[in-house]
Amino acid sequence: MQVRIQDWDISYEVMGQGNPVILLHGWLCDRETMRPIANGLCENFKVYLVDIVGFGKSDLPEHPLNTNDFGDFLAEFVNQLEIKNPILIGHSNGGRMIINCVGRGMVDARKVVLMDSAGLVPKRKPKYYVKVGIFKAGKAVLNKLPDVGGMKDFKEKLFNHVGSSDYRSSAPVLRETMKNIVNEDMSELLPNIKAPTLLIWGTNDTDTPIADAKKMETLIPNAGLVEYPNSGHFAYLQNLPNCISVLNEFFKNDK
Repeated sequence: MQVRIQDWDISYEVMGQGNPVILLHGWLCDRETMRPIANGLCENFKVYLVDIVGFGKSDLPEHPLNTNDFGDFLAEFVNQLEIKNPILIGHSNGGRMIINCVGRGMVDARKVVLMDSAGLVPKRKPKYYVKVGIFKAGKAVLNKLPDVGGMKDFKEKLFNHVGSSDYRSSAPVLRETMKNIVNEDMSELLPNIKAPTLLIWGTNDTDTPIADAKKMETLIPNAGLVEYPNSGHFAYLQNLPNCISVLNEFFKNDK
């Protein structure tokens, strides 16, 4: 199925019947990474599996986006498909979208589930900022050099080596998007999320550390945290049977 949102053709599919659940995947993923959750819920819910703009079978944006753009995207998806009072489940950047959208009051969510969610700026050690400073200074010098004698290839290889794997693997417009959103802190929006909220996290997550989850639990008025020991950024997949059981318990009054 497809829906037109702004100037983008957005691909999605629907599974099951019941109260609506919208599943939102993380960065550089697509709806397939959320399908195991859909399979566990579609017996009791109408599940929407979405390829977020820029990923999967959906269109790339024509210009870099920011977090508000992603929040607007989610709100328009809900409005165009006339989805009422959905349960929202998001992993990583999908969680960031939910925080932005619900925190700005754009969608009235029945419940919210944030899985190893982005949305906070992590605390970093001083050596990180030293590394970034050196990289920016070196980049400024290299950019002044002419692209002759193999210099262009050298600069591209150097920048790709230093950048994160997600950054290196992204299309150019998504690289610029990533620059826009990675340091956007949405702490101020978290208290606006009034829906019952479940946080599912891996204690060994290095992309969105467990400290972020504990901060979110404190700031969201009606939130609880489930931690999976020895699990990383995809804790929900590493602990899938238990995660499905936890979700079904959380949603037992919504079936």
